[in-house]
Parts: sequence; C-alpha cells; structure tokens
Amino acid sequence: MNWRLIFVLSLFGLAMAFATITVIPTYREPWFFLVIFLICAYCIAKWAPGKFFLHGFLVSLLNCVWITAVHIMYSTTYLAHHAQEASQYSKMNAQLGVSPTVAMLLVGPVIGVVSGLILGLFAFVASRMVKSHLAPL
Repeated sequence: MNWRLIFVLSLFGLAMAFATITVIPTYREPWFFLVIFLICAYCIAKWAPGKFFLHGFLVSLLNCVWITAVHIMYSTTYLAHHAQEASQYSKMNAQLGVSPTVAMLLVGPVIGVVSGLILGLFAFVASRMVKSHLAPL
C-alpha cells in the first residue's frame, strides 16, 4: 500500500470540503468530483504498487473524513448555502430526532463508502489502461 499516495490524493477531498461550504453549489459538486476521481484514478494506476481498487476506496474514505469534519465544523455556514441539504437534515431531525451535525456524521460515512466503491472501480479500470510507474510521489 502506498499510504503517502492515499494521503496526498485525499487532499483533493479536503480542498473540496472547504470549497463546498460556500463556493461550489450542490448541483456542481458531482462534476468537480468526477474530475477529481479521474485524476485520482490515473495517479493510483500510475503510482500504486497494486491493489488499485483498495487504494481508490481508501482515498474516498479519507476524503469522507475530511469533508464530514469540515462540514460539521462549519455547519451553520454550510447549511445556510445548501438549502436542499438543510431540508434533508431537517427531515432526519423530524424522523430520528438528530441534529444536523449528527445527521452529517451519520450520512458522511455512507457517502464515503459509496464514493469509495466508485473511485475504487475507476482506479481498477485505469490500472488496466495506464502504464505503471512505481516511483513514489
């Protein structure tokens, strides 16, 4: 496992965490993440020593940690700029009796696992298309 590669690629998630608080609207997030996933998949295929799917999965799990933590730390600002998410968290509050920050803590890992499966698949496919260079980042 190339833990340094996983950490460095996860910094895209940290950047997106801050960017999605006020700058990037919800409807544009998937496009940004698609570009990030393609870049990450290429980098994993190029520099990971194998286990490409696992590398992609772990990058997304670490992304999930960054994004969930930042969104919770800035939850007031985040929810003020994301009406759709605020509405969903309000529904969770009504159904489960959890605050928006607890709801973020519950939903974040689920999104992390799903995106991990997607990035893992992207990395696996990219590994079949890209010639590997095992020199570390």
